[in-house]
Amino acid sequence: MLRDHGLQVTAQRLAVLRAVSANPHSSANDVAETVRQQIGAISRQSVYDTLTVLAEHDIIRRIQPAGSPTRYEDRVGDNHHHLVCRSCDRLVDVDCAVGDTPCLTPDDDWRFDVHEAEVIYWGICPECSATTT
Repeated sequence: MLRDHGLQVTAQRLAVLRAVSANPHSSANDVAETVRQQIGAISRQSVYDTLTVLAEHDIIRRIQPAGSPTRYEDRVGDNHHHLVCRSCDRLVDVDCAVGDTPCLTPDDDWRFDVHEAEVIYWGICPECSATTT
């Protein structure tokens, strides 16, 4: 996959890609910890640089919920969205609306050719709701 995107295959890139694939919605710090367990020493900057390169080549997706750390996942190429718990920051995938996709039809598209919409739903997950009642 790396070669298909014109990237050199390195141990660091493979380890970062494996970490993101094994733990979707991980923060860069979580990815760094997983990579260190796999290959030993790696700088935090190297992890950030690798995540940036992989996201720029659409191998992974960068998710940036407001007020939460940036997360990464390897589910790319589809138009899915996310649910975020306001209490515990849990983040889960939500498929786009079936049939008519209102999220891809803005009220005024300013003549843009819209390809994707980034929707984040905010709420409280069932586990956090159960602990507050």
